[in-house]
Amino acid sequence: MSKLPRKFSVLGLPVHVTTDYPSWLLEGLQQGTGVHVVTLNAEMTMQAERNSSLAKIIQTAELVVPDGAGVVLYLQWLLQQKVQRTPGIELAEKLLQKLGQTQTKAKVFFYGGAPGVAAKASEFWLSQIPDLVVVGTHSGFHSQQEEEQLRQTLVQLQPQVIFVGLGVPRQELWIANNRHLCPQAIWIGVGGSFDIWSGIKTRAPSWLADNNLEWLYRLYKEPWRWRRMLALPEFAFKALIYRFFQVSGVGVTSNL
Repeated sequence: MSKLPRKFSVLGLPVHVTTDYPSWLLEGLQQGTGVHVVTLNAEMTMQAERNSSLAKIIQTAELVVPDGAGVVLYLQWLLQQKVQRTPGIELAEKLLQKLGQTQTKAKVFFYGGAPGVAAKASEFWLSQIPDLVVVGTHSGFHSQQEEEQLRQTLVQLQPQVIFVGLGVPRQELWIANNRHLCPQAIWIGVGGSFDIWSGIKTRAPSWLADNNLEWLYRLYKEPWRWRRMLALPEFAFKALIYRFFQVSGVGVTSNL
């Protein structure tokens, strides 16, 4: 498996930068190399400062992509890097499309969301890519017994691409605790992507996303998110302080 070309640090967390994540993942898939993909944004970065388990998972993940505008701007403005934002939903979509183009017949599994949502998401992708091999779906709402059955199903089916839509940090923790069940699989935490693919929700207009304002659309559609959005100014402030002390050569204390 080829080496990722560049790795940077954003508030003590790794971010891997390349121009073609799907091809890198596909190469690993063909070689049977297991990968945990984390899609990092400002909110997750701030959660990691308060959650050491989440921080360790991000630090040890094989691939951490710059999902959020805050992370991208940090890399662009403070580290002077030419980096494009890679939303997790778009990475997942491109990977699925690439699977269809290459006809690898990789087995795909959708786990998460409200009852029926993962199934609808898989139906959408089967309508887009008829040759896609979806071996199963499972809701994110279940009993302990049902979760144990899910684990047994994963062991039996051995899917090679597993999308987990449980939200942060639950999906990252779940992947870390269960990826040994399918050690050669690509595991990707996709947040609310199933809601988009199933038609329950819509993404922000492209002009908002292109101007790093997708968060504003989410806040408009889901006002209850305002408390979570406080992570954005917190991230910006800490990024400036962290970078200032790095440049000044002064030690920086971090919880990560």
